[in-house]
Amino acid sequence: MASQETTQRSPRAALAALVAGQSVSLVGDSALVIAVAWTAVRLGGAGMVTALLLCVSIPRVVTLIFGGAVADLFGPRFMLMRTTSARVVLLAGGAVAVHLAESATTILVIAAVESALLGLGSPSFGSILPRVIPESQLIRANSLYAMVTRLAPVAGAPIGAVLIATGELWTTMAVVALTCSVSLMCLFYVTRGMVKPPRADGRVSLLRRSADGWHLLRDNVSLRCLFLSAFVIDFTFGWPLSAALPLLSDERGWGVHAVGTVIAAFSAGALVTTAIGSLVAHRLPLGFRFGATACVIAAGLLTMALMPTMMSMAAVAAVVGMASGLNGPSIVTLYQALVPKDRMGAAMATLALAGIGTAPFSMAAFGGVAMLIGVQATWVLCGVLAMAGPVMAARVLRNATRAAAAEPVLPAPALSH
Repeated sequence: MASQETTQRSPRAALAALVAGQSVSLVGDSALVIAVAWTAVRLGGAGMVTALLLCVSIPRVVTLIFGGAVADLFGPRFMLMRTTSARVVLLAGGAVAVHLAESATTILVIAAVESALLGLGSPSFGSILPRVIPESQLIRANSLYAMVTRLAPVAGAPIGAVLIATGELWTTMAVVALTCSVSLMCLFYVTRGMVKPPRADGRVSLLRRSADGWHLLRDNVSLRCLFLSAFVIDFTFGWPLSAALPLLSDERGWGVHAVGTVIAAFSAGALVTTAIGSLVAHRLPLGFRFGATACVIAAGLLTMALMPTMMSMAAVAAVVGMASGLNGPSIVTLYQALVPKDRMGAAMATLALAGIGTAPFSMAAFGGVAMLIGVQATWVLCGVLAMAGPVMAARVLRNATRAAAAEPVLPAPALSH
C-alpha cells in the first residue's frame, strides 16, 4: 500500500498535516505576490512589473524540469526539506535586506531565487501524495489539495493588500517567512521515515534524467493521451481568460467589473466541485469525472465566446469551473497511477509544464491570430481546438477499459473443510 512508506503516522494524519502546511504556505505566497506587485508598480511602473513577471516565470519553468529528476534521484523529502528551508532563509534575509535598502534590483533577485526554489520543489509535492495515501483515496486527496490551491489566493490577496497598505514590503516578507516555516514543520512530520530511493546509476547525468518524463510519454500511449488532454485544455484556455475576456468586455461596453465577475464565477464553480470531490470523488465513475468533464470544459469555452451578456457568460463560466474542479484532480490521479514510482518526480514536472509552460505560448499564438480575425473569432477558434482534449480523454478511457478487460481472472481458492 502507498501508506506503508511512512509508518509513524496514519494516512489521514499525514494528509491533514500536508494540507494544513500547504494552506498556510500558499496563503502567505499569495499575500507576497500582491505586496511585491504593488511595490513593483511603485518603484518602476509597467517596466518593473514586466521585469518582475519574467523573474517569476522563467526561473520556475527552467528549474521545474530538473526538480523532478532530483526528486527521483534523492527522494521528495530531500528536495522539499532543502528547498523549503532555503525559502525560509531567503525570505527572512530578504526582509532584512529590503528593510535596510529597498530597491528594484533587490526585489528582482529575491523574486528570481524564490521562483527557482518553487520550481525545484513543486514536483516533489506530486510525488509525496502517492507515497502516503492509499490508491483508493488518492482522488479525494488530490481534490482536497486542489481546493486548497484555489482557496489560497482568495484568502491571501486581501491579507497581502492589508500588509502592504499598513506597512512595508519587508513586513510582508517576514510574515511569509513564518508561514513558510509552518509548512517546513508540517513537511518534516509528513516525510519523516520516508524511504529513500535506491542508489541510482551515477553514469546517468541529471540532464538525461530530466528527460525521463518525456520518455514516459513516448513509451506509454495512455500517459501521452492524458498529457495531451491536459495540455490542450490549458493551452486553449490561457489566452481567452487572460487577454480575450478583458478585450471582449471593453468592446461590448461591459466594463472592467465583467472580468472579475466571470473569473469569480469560474473560480466559485471550481471551488465547489473540488470540495465535493474531496468527499465523494472516489465514488464517481472515471468516465464522468474525467471524460464527461473534459467535454463540458471544451464545449463551455466555445459557448462563452458566443454569450451575448455578461451574466450569461458568467453562468457558463461557472459550469466550466465546476467541470474543471473535477477534471484537474482526475488527471493528476490518473497520471500518478500510470507512472512508475521511481520516476514520479520527472513525470509530475512534465505534467506541471503542461499548465505553467503553456501560458506564454498561448498568449503569443492566439494574440497574433486575434490581430487578423478578431477577438471573438479567435476565442471561438480556441473552443474548437479545445475539443481535442475530450478526444484524448476518450482514448485514455478506452485504453483503461481494455486493460481492465485483459486482466486475468484468478480461480477462487478452494474452501478448507
